[in-house]
Amino acid sequence: MQPLKPGKPPRRAAYALPTLFTSGNIFLGFLAIVQAFEGAMQAGTGDLGPNQHFSLAAKALGFSVFFDGLDGRIARMTHTTSDFGRELDSLADVVTFGIAPAILAFVWGVRYVISAEPSVESNLIRAGYLVVFFYLLCGAVRLARFNIQKPQPSGRPDYKYFVGMPIPAAAAFIAAVVYMDDAPVRSLAFAVTWLVIIGLIGLLMVSTWRYPSLKQVNITKPRTPLFVLIVGGFAFLIWEWSQPFLLALSSAYVVSGIAIRAGSFMRRRRKPRAPVAEQQLGRS
Repeated sequence: MQPLKPGKPPRRAAYALPTLFTSGNIFLGFLAIVQAFEGAMQAGTGDLGPNQHFSLAAKALGFSVFFDGLDGRIARMTHTTSDFGRELDSLADVVTFGIAPAILAFVWGVRYVISAEPSVESNLIRAGYLVVFFYLLCGAVRLARFNIQKPQPSGRPDYKYFVGMPIPAAAAFIAAVVYMDDAPVRSLAFAVTWLVIIGLIGLLMVSTWRYPSLKQVNITKPRTPLFVLIVGGFAFLIWEWSQPFLLALSSAYVVSGIAIRAGSFMRRRRKPRAPVAEQQLGRS
């Protein structure tokens, strides 16, 4: 798709194109919620083995991340960005990347844990309610902050960053974990660890830590053969080993913000400081 010339106004039909992708994003979020409920009903009958409904919910979230990256890019390419489109995209993100993964994380990772003590199960479910709501609230706050903040340069001038982990990346990580093993969690230790991870994901979304942005990648420019080989390699890995590769990819992005923060902290610590005597001599 060739971008329109800045001086040429877009046709009215062009405004519907990014909206269609946003609508598809909403539909996939709705589908993920329905499939999470279907999976919960299957597990409620006592079938705690592999659950195809949870896997479909995770796949729907994965495809929604792809659609979410296209609607804004297409709107910028066709010069059809608008306040309506931005608001609709934010509402879609709340449903698809907030509510849907929160429900999936709870019913898959908490609801069907088996423990010898009924009180432990009850307290775990209550903690699950609290943690997944915390994730949803952090995601909504992240979206609201993104809508009102003004873009400011951070780090390298030729490289863009997100302030806080984007909510699609958080949903993609949850979907990748569920897609790796769609059988509902029964281990108490794993369920507790899962809730801790969900809570950390929520904190990373509302943090001010920098996360890499792919918005600077222009798909209309000619690419080198190396770039084509990398894209082809990614496609092959997703086709052949989709579960471990997607989990590794989403986990690497989650860790990338932590690594950038740690690297910045280490550089500040290693920065040489003038001795106190030299500072006083320079002042005199």
